Amino acid sequence: MATSFLVHEKIWFDKFKYDDAERKFYEQMNGPVPVSSRQSANTSSSSGPSGDHSELVTRISNLEAENQSLRSVIQDLQFTISKLEIRLSTLEKCSPSHRSLAPQTQHVSPMQKVELPTTSPAKKAATPAEDDEDDDIDLFGSDDEEEDKEAARLREERLRQYAEKKAKKPGLIAKSSILLDVKPWDDETDMAKLEECVRSIQLDGLVWGGSKLVPVGYGIRKLQIQCVVEDDKVGTDILEEEITKFEDYVQSVDIAAFNKI
Repeated sequence: MATSFLVHEKIWFDKFKYDDAERKFYEQMNGPVPVSSRQSANTSSSSGPSGDHSELVTRISNLEAENQSLRSVIQDLQFTISKLEIRLSTLEKCSPSHRSLAPQTQHVSPMQKVELPTTSPAKKAATPAEDDEDDDIDLFGSDDEEEDKEAARLREERLRQYAEKKAKKPGLIAKSSILLDVKPWDDETDMAKLEECVRSIQLDGLVWGGSKLVPVGYGIRKLQIQCVVEDDKVGTDILEEEITKFEDYVQSVDIAAFNKI
């Protein structure tokens, strides 16, 4: 009962009224109060309800600020949730296509045991006799022997033809290109006649080429002539020997160049 009475009691909220009444009572008993003490009393009396009111206003403003911050946090959470819902819906839309691309597994039935047909003892007994009869009958033996003989004959014929063709084919002939310097006795030697004598030499495997007159000095010119020879048939010694036989026109013969073809 005492607790319920204090709940309904208004004395603490109306304290400034009691303070004013007490101040007026003492003024009437003791006379007027100085101005300074009155101002201090007024400030003290006014500080009561106004101080409580300002404290309430401060607390209310703080609560509003906290409420505003909570609202902003709630809005951010709602925006994030909406984005997640949109992403989830897009994934759900795309999921059937991915499922269709997945390879379908084929159901493989378990292997069944296959029973081989069993042969009767009578058939097994008849098999060796049939094999003996098959061995006695040779339907294609003679034909195989004839085919083998024919194949051997054709192979020998082709080998013989190949050997004859290879024997008739000419082998590689080794040739050389030779540049000769034919020198006369003096400047009065007829160089045209000298060249004619040189070209008159005809040998198997010898082919004469181009020629020219090259000055040596003191009005003397030498004959420089090209020729192609087969190495197995004509040598440089034979050429020098044949050319030096023309003693009236030729003093000496030198090999200026020798190249294999």
